[in-house]
Amino acid sequence: MSKHVANVIGQGISPQAFIDSMQKNKEAFISWYDQFAWFSEEEKEFFESLQYRDDIRCLILAADWCGDVVRNVPVVFRAMEAARIDTEVLIMEQFPEVMDQFLTMGGRSVPIVIFADTGGYVLGQWGPRPSDVQAHMIRFKEENPDREAPDYQDNLKVVRQRILEQYGEGTGYHARITSELRELLSGF
Repeated sequence: MSKHVANVIGQGISPQAFIDSMQKNKEAFISWYDQFAWFSEEEKEFFESLQYRDDIRCLILAADWCGDVVRNVPVVFRAMEAARIDTEVLIMEQFPEVMDQFLTMGGRSVPIVIFADTGGYVLGQWGPRPSDVQAHMIRFKEENPDREAPDYQDNLKVVRQRILEQYGEGTGYHARITSELRELLSGF
């Protein structure tokens, strides 16, 4: 089933408006944004080469309370700035019908970065985390299918710690995000 977002293109807010409106995690978000640096000149040139394409739109389902949004969306903003791709943020609570089209393992996870053509046909999506980080959550869900199990919350705490460790202390994970975005965008 092909996904469409035509009905919401233009209804989101700009990246700057999202940052300005943040009630939570604003300093951390801006810190990751300011620390961004390209992994390689070639990577930067790839994104800059997209500036002449006016057929791609980027919509990002996000919420300021989400740690993965705080870490990952600044990197996406930087990549889209270099590519000059029209980017808008859809606050997940305001767009539940869009969120429900882009569930992760049956649940609502953000950020979800949606690439669509000018008609709103979805070309691809990325998120909520770099694949090496998300692998921990996938394994957790497979091993803990029962949310009511007595050890579910304890196991969830453990996997969240592993996720933080996989991200690492610094900005190394930024290159994994731009690499995954590049791979995705290369297919359009």
